[in-house]
Amino acid sequence: MTGETTMLTLDQARKIISTTFAKGAEMGLKPLSVVVLDAGGNLKAFERQDGASPGRFAIAQGKAYGAVMTGMPGSAQMARAEEQAYFMAALNGAFGGQVVPVPGGILVDQSGVVIGAVGVTGDTSDNDAAAGMAGIEAAGLSGRA
Repeated sequence: MTGETTMLTLDQARKIISTTFAKGAEMGLKPLSVVVLDAGGNLKAFERQDGASPGRFAIAQGKAYGAVMTGMPGSAQMARAEEQAYFMAALNGAFGGQVVPVPGGILVDQSGVVIGAVGVTGDTSDNDAAAGMAGIEAAGLSGRA
């Protein structure tokens, strides 16, 4: 590393959200909600499409928060929960119940460094993840769903 700071910008977060919504429309998905968190799990941006239920913020945030805090995308968390439910329950307890261990929690990577996470909710978890990956890629970043 050359001392260069790698961080998720607000412009990238906005691009992720707008493209995720566009991909959702293209796929014919139900209204989506998207949270973008920085590498410390802090909120960078959030939007909820018209028609999405108000409780979707907590779900999207939980998907993203679980990914960034564990270093595992939602799909890996779900697999871990199926194999070791007690571990994921304990982990969720350690994080104050904020972890939603299902697809749609996507790690955001730039040059091999995790710089944040995206949480998408509103349709099936796999569709949420696909729409979110399109958003991340449109922002010039890599994702692990």
